[in-house]
Parts: sequence; structure tokens; C-alpha cells
Amino acid sequence: MNKDLEAEKRLAALEAVKFLKPGMIVGLGTGSTARYAIEAIGEMVKEGLSIRCIPTSNATKELAQGLGIAIIDINSIDAIDITIDGADEFTEDLLLIKGGGGALLKEKIVASLTKKEIIIADSSKKVAVLGKFKLPIEVIPFAAGHILNQLKLLKGPATIRKVSGKPFFTDEGNYILDADFDSIKFPALLSAELNNMIGIVAHGLFINLASTVIMGINGATETFNKV
Repeated sequence: MNKDLEAEKRLAALEAVKFLKPGMIVGLGTGSTARYAIEAIGEMVKEGLSIRCIPTSNATKELAQGLGIAIIDINSIDAIDITIDGADEFTEDLLLIKGGGGALLKEKIVASLTKKEIIIADSSKKVAVLGKFKLPIEVIPFAAGHILNQLKLLKGPATIRKVSGKPFFTDEGNYILDADFDSIKFPALLSAELNNMIGIVAHGLFINLASTVIMGINGATETFNKV
């Protein structure tokens, strides 16, 4: 990874954590960009910030606990004040593709409970139209073949994500299908079609969930807010 992009991720993360206040319930994202925010939060907790956090993956939970961040059960709360997470792609109108890290189901659940979803990203993640990054789709293994056939009909051929030649399993024991839709000109329509497919647990199109995107670029940050 280009070091400048790593610097942009860190800048975006450090800008995002400025929104945190004592007593908040905070969602913690998953992935390389979110890690910068979690590490910064760990430092803030050491300095006395009192917050309770909801992780979006087992890996994030382990990281946060190692930094002394208080973790609570999502079923013990009704809402999350702020979530800081990354994205694989975003547009200026805050349409997102997420799930490259394989945690999209928990990320989407947390986002849906969040009052202010802050997305942090480097400048390579900004696109005019979604689709350059393959769309992650979480499915139960039993339905994988059926969904692969349905995606072909939607002109989004997909493959089962693998690691070291074996299927990747999510924290919930599901497969991730990576679908190539090329250019997604009507993301809301595609989202609705995927939502109606029996066997899909979640997909990586995040629509009307992000409140703010903070992008690191050229040693500074640029912010995009929901209109």
C-alpha cells in the first residue's frame, strides 16, 4: 500500500475521533482504516475518555479489548451515538460499497442503529459511480449456488471469496460472494433486488446509512456530509 494512502487513512481517522464525547456509545468498524480510529480511541480512553463500544467483528473486538476499550453487547442498547468505519468505495452523495473485510453483516446492523455514521477513507476510495470494487454479498452456504446463478441473471457474475484456496467464512459462518457489476448506475434498485433474494444475508451496498465521509487527501482532510 502506498504510504501516502496510509497517511490519508490516519488523518481521516484522527479527524473522526474528534466527534467522540464522554458517555457515548460508539460503533467500531472493521478493516485497515478503522484500525487507525480504534487505536486513536484507545489512546483517548487511556487519557480518561469514558465511552462504551460495539465492535463490528471478532477481530475488532479483540483489538479494542487489547487497548482497554470497554465493549458492551449490542442487545443491551437501543441506539448507537456514533460509528466510525471505513469503506471500499464512496460517492459524494454518500453511497457506499463495504464488506471488503468480510464483516458487512455486523457493519450494516451497527450502521442501522447509529445516529451518526462517520466513514473514513483515503482518497483512492472516492468514485463517481460505484462498482469498480466488486460488491461483497454475504450468503448462507446452503444458498450459494442458487445466488451465484441469480447474480449471473443480474449481470453481476460472482465468485465465492477464498483464502488460501478455501472458502472464507464470516464471523457468522457464512460465505462472501464477490460480484462484478462493473458500473452500478442504479444502486438503490440493485439493493432492492438483492434484498429480495432468499439466501442473501446482507450485501455491501450501504444506502442512506452514512451521515458523513471524512477523506484524507494531500496532508489534509475533506468532509462530505449528508444533504
